[in-house]
Amino acid sequence: MKFWYRLGLKALDLFLPVLALSGEKMKKFSEGRKGIFMRISKFRNDNPGDLAWFHVASLGEYEQAKPVIHELKKRNPKLLIAVSFFSPSGYEPTSSKPQENVDFITYLPLDLKSNAENFVSLLNPSFSVFVKYDIWYEHIMALKERGIPVFLISALFRPTQRYFKGDGFFQNLLKQFDHIFTQDESSISLLDKIHYSNHTLAGDTRFDRVAENAKNPKPFPQLKTWIGQKQTIVLGSVWEEDMKILIPLINANPEFKWIIAPHDLDQGKMREWIKRISLRSAFYSKAGWNDSPNVLFLDTIGMLSSVYQFAKIAYVGGAFGSGLHNILEPLGFHVPVIFGKVRLDSKFPEAKISQDKGCAFSVEDLKSLRLTFENLQDEKVYEKAREGAESWLAENLGAARKICNTMDLILQDER
Repeated sequence: MKFWYRLGLKALDLFLPVLALSGEKMKKFSEGRKGIFMRISKFRNDNPGDLAWFHVASLGEYEQAKPVIHELKKRNPKLLIAVSFFSPSGYEPTSSKPQENVDFITYLPLDLKSNAENFVSLLNPSFSVFVKYDIWYEHIMALKERGIPVFLISALFRPTQRYFKGDGFFQNLLKQFDHIFTQDESSISLLDKIHYSNHTLAGDTRFDRVAENAKNPKPFPQLKTWIGQKQTIVLGSVWEEDMKILIPLINANPEFKWIIAPHDLDQGKMREWIKRISLRSAFYSKAGWNDSPNVLFLDTIGMLSSVYQFAKIAYVGGAFGSGLHNILEPLGFHVPVIFGKVRLDSKFPEAKISQDKGCAFSVEDLKSLRLTFENLQDEKVYEKAREGAESWLAENLGAARKICNTMDLILQDER
């Protein structure tokens, strides 16, 4: 398997310039990786000292890394933090503006042996942290060859994953980690079955993140004035599949204010939705929204996680399509959440758990959406959902602290 793995990556490297012509995302994937080693070398020459390297696939995994990064910086302010991304959808928005507690952001080079050895040698981390699932053989082996501790946090495993089929290449790769921190008990059981015992059930670090965000949200005073005394529904990270059932709900409920944050900031798509909405609508970036339209489209990045503070109810999109987006952000404000029927519960365990806790509700179509929305207008049902969110959040705080405590002990033993 190692032979085919390396062959596949070499083939990708060879054809990457051609693939870059196939679309904007592949172009960014290819172009962004040029000059990586020069940038790392300059950064380390200018910033010597102990460094923790975090690797994430994209924005979702970066959100899970943030609480651990914050905790590490709190314990050791002089520790440098470098974050690598695999995907342009993560690298592009984060590298375009300063990131709290992060000193260096880069793409991860393709997982070729020469790339990995060069990357690890130049970055020279004191330890490394991979997040959730984006695990790369050559980079991990380059770390192990240098005796650099390597951790996996927020791991979430399923029996169908390749790590648990046979005992070959991928299972051996998993066993290279000095310690694995999982989100749930079932992941611990899977690790036990392959005789890997260096594990800790730490929970989902996103709870720490959303709790902190709920304590200190961005204020948006103009938005608060626009809302006034109206009850507000926030539709977060929505796609066309979501809007097919949401638009009739919006049209039938003009007494509410509606804030819509599309997954894709394509104004053409938003204008299509506006044509299908019978209520007055406006874009946030345009001054006209101060004239009190009923529906406001957020056409700027970085607002949604704080905008949930204004919500009576939130709808989180994605479940009907590529996958459910972050339902924990509104739950951090104790806001009941509605979302589409999730296709794969094991991939989004928070969907089932949140329903079991009574703070979230899954819908299949317009009929079930209307019924759920109407039920949440009942004060007793609504308060029970809020209490469920508050209770679930409280149960899961402290994952970042638990991870850092264990890492400290392991790193002390390594010294």
